[in-house]
Amino acid sequence: MNSSLQKQILSIASFSENEIEKIDSCFEYEKFNAKNFLSSTGKISNKIFFILEGLARVYYLKDGKEITTYLSCDEGFIASYSSFINQSASFENIQCIEDCEVLSITFERMQYLYSEIPNWERVGRILAEQNYLCMADRVLKLQMIPAKEKYQTFLASAPAKIIQRTPLIYIASFLGITPESLSRIRQSIS
Repeated sequence: MNSSLQKQILSIASFSENEIEKIDSCFEYEKFNAKNFLSSTGKISNKIFFILEGLARVYYLKDGKEITTYLSCDEGFIASYSSFINQSASFENIQCIEDCEVLSITFERMQYLYSEIPNWERVGRILAEQNYLCMADRVLKLQMIPAKEKYQTFLASAPAKIIQRTPLIYIASFLGITPESLSRIRQSIS
């Protein structure tokens, strides 16, 4: 099993060597070019992705504008969770910002691991909880925190790769501010 994925999984729950091998057999290596989609609006999102290397975002369209809701990079998970959990059409896109190497697991293989390895349910629950907390935190920040503070919080909490390599238009969208406002904020704190 990939050491980064194994480290993430073992930080959530413990597994025997045999269980680790079974889990490993359920993940598939995939490679995507920049701007490729891991998942698209209107389709059922059937996979959770673990990014080995790269940078990706989740976004939806509102009045013709792309609204970025999540950014992830090396050693991070990314998915359209509501579509994945409900096996319903997604309202989001997952797009590679740069070339990505990922390990993916399908909904069917997740269900298989739930039935075969009791501790795997803990992994699924923790991933879902982390996704919920991230979304709840983002909604609160969008509504309650001034733009400058949002950006400063982003700088303090996001991985360096996301800060340095994500186009500013996506960061502005993620923070719920205009690119022009973000430029002014960046100039005021530099």
